Amino acid sequence: MIYNKVINNLEKLKLDKMRSYLSTYIDEINKNNISFIDALYELTQKEIEFKEQRASEFNIKVAGFPFIRTLEEFDFNFQPSINKKEILDLKTLRFVEEKKNVILVGSSGVGKTHISTALGIEAAKKRISTYFISCHDLITKLNIAHQENRLKDALKTFNKYKLLIIDEIGYLPVDRNGANLLFQLIAKRYEKSSTIITTNQAFSKWGELFNDSILANAILDRLLHHSYIFNITGDSYRIKDIMAQMENISNVST
Repeated sequence: MIYNKVINNLEKLKLDKMRSYLSTYIDEINKNNISFIDALYELTQKEIEFKEQRASEFNIKVAGFPFIRTLEEFDFNFQPSINKKEILDLKTLRFVEEKKNVILVGSSGVGKTHISTALGIEAAKKRISTYFISCHDLITKLNIAHQENRLKDALKTFNKYKLLIIDEIGYLPVDRNGANLLFQLIAKRYEKSSTIITTNQAFSKWGELFNDSILANAILDRLLHHSYIFNITGDSYRIKDIMAQMENISNVST
């Protein structure tokens, strides 16, 4: 039967959505509710959408995000120091096409990682190669690669991402060797790809952080050129949540 042969061919070609909807569209064609060419278009469109969705989910899965967050979930009212319009404009990912960086500065808990993750997820959804990593883990990986004489390959790996998110610069001290390795990566990505940075340290403190003011200035010089900088001065979301929980407990007890 020719129908079964078509089903088998679609299965071999891994056109799963077309295979699952084929019978429905044949019925619609037989009822003269849709033309053959329109049915073929809709079937192929469903297959394209399915493959794009699956690719997006895979990209998000392998990007290393610590959690799934969206900008719609971000409480801009709690952080009035952030320009909501400017952050939402980043969601267009125009900054990635322009090879610009995004720098989020602020104390712990103000939402830097939430915003950087949400932007990364938007990029991954659009099949833009994206990777999320903490500064400590990144430098550790580069250090190990350096010790094993494969630094060139490691730098190439991290440099291949169109969007690299380096989280938590400043939460742990970085020795001079680590600073030098980070500089090499930032230098390779300079004006070629986009990097999102989150940090709890003012730029004036980076010399102390990296134990080398010259290296710190060299890193900042390349990061800050062609970048969007957001200084978040609000309170911690974590403290907000704790206070809300304590208030709920208090209300229940009374």
